[in-house]
Amino acid sequence: MSASPRSAALRLLRNRFVLVPLVLLVLIAGWNVFVLTHNHGIVTGRVVDAVGRPVAGATVRLWVFNFTTFVEQASVTTAADGSFRFTDNPSHNIQISAEKPDAGRSERIAVRLYFAAQDRALPQPLRLEKGS
Repeated sequence: MSASPRSAALRLLRNRFVLVPLVLLVLIAGWNVFVLTHNHGIVTGRVVDAVGRPVAGATVRLWVFNFTTFVEQASVTTAADGSFRFTDNPSHNIQISAEKPDAGRSERIAVRLYFAAQDRALPQPLRLEKGS
């Protein structure tokens, strides 16, 4: 008695030598779609003062890893709501800092990206502290 073509196809798909490469192919394709839709080099965030109010006019600097050290790549000024936006970030290993003369400066925070030019919105605002 021979198996039906459908049951033979199901048995073939359940075979680990077919299933594992098929799952890997789907994962790789999914990752590549994610990278293609998130690689514009946009980094966004907010700057707040010590009590959490937005800081307008603060200078935010983007530092890019350059072989052995970080070098300043770009700087932007925050909007009235404390938001900032960098475009065309070429790197996957960056640091960001903010400062305003009358409000203080933030720590330089490391932002590790999974791939070069990954779009990223910072989850926490940069907090300016006087005397930092």
